[in-house]
Amino acid sequence: MGKDVIIACDFASKEEVFAFLDKFKEEKPYVKIGMELFYGAGPDIVREIKKRGHKIFLDLKLHDIPNTVKKAMHVLSSLDVDMCNLHAGGTIPMMEAAIEGLTREDGTRPLLIAVTQLTSTDQEHMENDLLIHEPIDKVVMHYASNAKKAGLDGVVCSPLEAGKVHDTCGSDFITVTPGVRFADGDVGDQKRVTTPERAKEIGSDYIVVGRPITAADDPVAAYRRCVKEFVS
Repeated sequence: MGKDVIIACDFASKEEVFAFLDKFKEEKPYVKIGMELFYGAGPDIVREIKKRGHKIFLDLKLHDIPNTVKKAMHVLSSLDVDMCNLHAGGTIPMMEAAIEGLTREDGTRPLLIAVTQLTSTDQEHMENDLLIHEPIDKVVMHYASNAKKAGLDGVVCSPLEAGKVHDTCGSDFITVTPGVRFADGDVGDQKRVTTPERAKEIGSDYIVVGRPITAADDPVAAYRRCVKEFVS
């Protein structure tokens, strides 16, 4: 499986995201559209970015009763995104319903991945706020195994967990990893982080990088640095 860098386009408006994407004259980066942009600009932003030739990871993290998620995924399947996600905490029946809703009449569908534990969550928060007292590593692997049982293509996890996810679920099970920062950068509000180069070594298939690229003085140069460290 080829590796790729996904840019988290966490902007509030279509004007901001297009001003950012216009900086890329040679590349067509894989982009992540999250809640902020999708809720602010609506589904048309997905269609417009797709028309520009970008692959899209639609990061809406669905989590609801199975029937609601199934219907929502059916709507999202028409947007021609390349990847979308949900929360593994919604249980196996919810994930199975999501696949059913996401699959088009011709049998095709975007990649579907599950969020295990957010990279802003650490052991202390998991125990105190969620009352989950198992080690976070064990929880992530259990959620990943459930996602595989449900038929999903992979998980969102910390890059620090990518290698073990592959050991647990197989080398073809995709690991999409936020929490990536340059060695000389600020970790921000992330807890479980590493560098692009280290993420490659551990086994991440895709890294999701936001502020280190979008807030850089030269975003194109930052993107190219990230690609060089992770893909090359």
